[in-house]
Amino acid sequence: MAEENTDIGGSIEDEDEGSDDPNLQLELNAFRAKWMSELKPSCGASGLSDRLLRPKGLKRTQDIAREEKATELFLRAVQEEQNGAVYEAIKFYRMAMQLVPDIEFKINYSRPPDADRVGGNYMEDNDVDGEIEDLLAYFEQQLTLESSFPKICTPELEMTHMHISALPREILMYIFRWVVSSDLDMRALEQLSLVCRGFYICARDPEIWRLACLRVWGRNCTKLVPFKSWREMFLQRPRVRFDGVYISKTSYIRQGEESLDGFYRAWHHVEFYRYLRFFPDGHVIMLTTPEDPLAVVPRLRTRNTRMDSVLLGHFRLLQETDNQTKVFAVVCKKKEEKATEFQRNRFCRRNPAPEAEHTFHVGLHLSSGGRQSFSKLVWIHHSCHITYKLTGETVVTAFDLDTMYTPFLFARVKSYTAFSEQPL
Repeated sequence: MAEENTDIGGSIEDEDEGSDDPNLQLELNAFRAKWMSELKPSCGASGLSDRLLRPKGLKRTQDIAREEKATELFLRAVQEEQNGAVYEAIKFYRMAMQLVPDIEFKINYSRPPDADRVGGNYMEDNDVDGEIEDLLAYFEQQLTLESSFPKICTPELEMTHMHISALPREILMYIFRWVVSSDLDMRALEQLSLVCRGFYICARDPEIWRLACLRVWGRNCTKLVPFKSWREMFLQRPRVRFDGVYISKTSYIRQGEESLDGFYRAWHHVEFYRYLRFFPDGHVIMLTTPEDPLAVVPRLRTRNTRMDSVLLGHFRLLQETDNQTKVFAVVCKKKEEKATEFQRNRFCRRNPAPEAEHTFHVGLHLSSGGRQSFSKLVWIHHSCHITYKLTGETVVTAFDLDTMYTPFLFARVKSYTAFSEQPL
C-alpha cells in the first residue's frame, strides 16, 4: 500500500508540473497565497483587536447570563426554604452555586415592584459585607412585610393552649420589666432577646433602658448626649455593678512574740478580705473579715444580713472633669438595741464611755480590669469620723493608703439575680 500511494503522489506532481493550463496554475497560486496569509499573524491593528475583543465580549455575555440564572435559582431556593421545603431548597442552592460559587454575596436583596417575582419578600441590604447595620430596624420591617397585623412571635408547633404571642405588647413589656426587676438584671434581658425577632424588638425598647439609667444615675442622666441611645449609655458609661460583689484580698506577715528561752520568734501569715456590695437604690454593704468568700458571699444577697461586723450605708457616683468616675460611700455599724447596751454597761462599768458614732468615709476610683467592664475599684480615700453625741464634736482620722489597701475586683454572683422581688 505504501508503494501505491507514493506512485500516485508522484504522478500528481508530474501532472501538475507538466500541465500547461494557465487558468489552473493561476487558481493554484491564488489558493497558496490565501492559505499562507491566513497562517501568518496579521500585523494590522484592526484585525488583531477584532479577534481579541470578539472572545471577550462573548465571555462577558455568557458570564452575565450565568449570573442571572444563578440569582434566579438562589432566590427560588430561599423561597422554598421559607415555605418549609428544605430538600427542594438544597437542590436549587446547589444548582445556583454550580453556576456561580459566590452567588450569595452578589445578590442584591431588593423588593421588586411586582410581588410575583422570585424573592419578592426580601428587603434591601445596604451593607456590602452582608452584615446588617441596624438589626432592630431590619426585624421591624420584616414583621411589617410579613403581615398587615404583625405579631411579636408565632408558635413553631401547633398548640392547644394560649400562646404568649396572643398577649398585647403592653403586657409583654410589663413581663420584660419583671425580667429586669429592681436589681437591674440587664443580662437576663439580653438573653431573652435571643429567643426570636419579636423578643429582640421588645428587649430594645428605649423606655426600659431609660428607666435603668435613671435608677443608676438619677438626675445626672437627663441628657442623652453624647450617646446615641439609652442602651448605649447604660453599657458604656462607667457605673458600679449590682449583679455581684467586689472583693479585695489582703495578706501580710506579722511578727510574733519571742519564746520564753529567747531562741526563736514566731511569724504569722495574716489573710483577710474586704467585701463591697452595691444596690440599685443607693445602699451599700461593706464587710472586713477573714472568712472565705464561699461562706460570706451568699449572706450578702440582701441588706438584711445578720452579720454583726457588717457596715451599712449609702454611695454615690461622681464624674470628675478628667473623665474619671469615682465612688464615694459613707458606712457605719448597725445600731444595737439600747437595752442590750444598758445591760452591758450596767454590770461592766460604773462610768460608761461617752456615746459616740463611728462613720467611715470611703473613696474609690472606678476602672475596668480584664475583659469585664467596670470591674475594678482602686482606693483613693479612707477615713473614720467619730461624733460624740454629748458634745456634738467630730474627730476625723484619715488612714494612710499603703499596700494593705489592695484594689477591689468584681465577681458576678448568679444567685443575686435569680429571683425578682418587684419590676423595674
